[in-house]
Amino acid sequence: MRLLGVFAAFAGLLSCTSAASLFAGSNLYYAAGLNQEQQTTLFEGQDSPQKGTYFSSFPSLEGDTPRSYNDEVLNRLDDFMNHAQSYGIKLIISFHSYNALKAHSDFYGQYYGTGLFYSDSNAIGYYKDRIAHVMAHVNPHNGKPWSQSPEYIFAFETQNEAMHGNEYPDVLADWQCEIAGAIKGNLQGGSDILVSTGGGSYLATSAQDPYFSCAALDVIAIHAYGLADLTKEALEPYVKKAQKSGKKLIMQEWGMCYYDTPNNNCPIGNALSTLTRDNNIKKYADSIGLAGIPWMYWQIIPNGDPHYRYDYEIGIDHHNWGALKAASQVASQYAAAFDFSEWL
Repeated sequence: MRLLGVFAAFAGLLSCTSAASLFAGSNLYYAAGLNQEQQTTLFEGQDSPQKGTYFSSFPSLEGDTPRSYNDEVLNRLDDFMNHAQSYGIKLIISFHSYNALKAHSDFYGQYYGTGLFYSDSNAIGYYKDRIAHVMAHVNPHNGKPWSQSPEYIFAFETQNEAMHGNEYPDVLADWQCEIAGAIKGNLQGGSDILVSTGGGSYLATSAQDPYFSCAALDVIAIHAYGLADLTKEALEPYVKKAQKSGKKLIMQEWGMCYYDTPNNNCPIGNALSTLTRDNNIKKYADSIGLAGIPWMYWQIIPNGDPHYRYDYEIGIDHHNWGALKAASQVASQYAAAFDFSEWL
């Protein structure tokens, strides 16, 4: 998974629909770094004149010191979410990424790393303060804090791919529910923005049993790239468990490798033919749809794919764009296992 952690939030893009229909969306980790033209290209699904995506840099929300906030990235996302709304698009906001811990890109990674971050009481306290700070941030376009901006925000998630390796599942489960509770607390009783996990390394680690009994969690997000995890047969038991538990599922990340390697091990290889990859996209979008789960592809970019390292990206109006666009356009024809209409 290629998440470089330039900021501790990514924006998932969801086109607003009506009724209890299935929906499709996409991910873009670098949303705050897009300029206005790139945003418009992304939202409109039209071609971009540049051949590479150039992101303007910005500092981390928190750098080397806890509770010392630089709000530049939040200010950028204020503009981004307002722009997205004009296209009928809502966002999923993540407060941090496991990859930032692994890269030691802020004090959480530097002092607590990928283990203690999930168990140390000070780390958890700092993280809760971070969540409160982000959710209290006021967007000047609507004059409201993010916690009260359902016109822009579909869900807040605990962390992108928390404890990716799932080394201590009991610790992770406790952390997920505690952090979900903190998010709920900052919503102050509001129910018009959902609270979600941020996926795991594959299907089973994304949808662990304790998540289904955590009262603060509304949505369990699945990240899966192994083809066996993307079949209707693999997904249906989780759908039934979620329905029984009063939870909702989203296939928040899935993608089809550009290379002829195993789909979940996609750093380099021989390029698949456009037709083969098109068929792969259609096949697995269909499988997810038949399971009744809304999905978000990893990831759509506003230019041609540069084919750098792990390669699932699809550029708007470039190779495989037609297949993905067609799959997303027919998503609403599938029977939805979960009713998200209240939040879309």
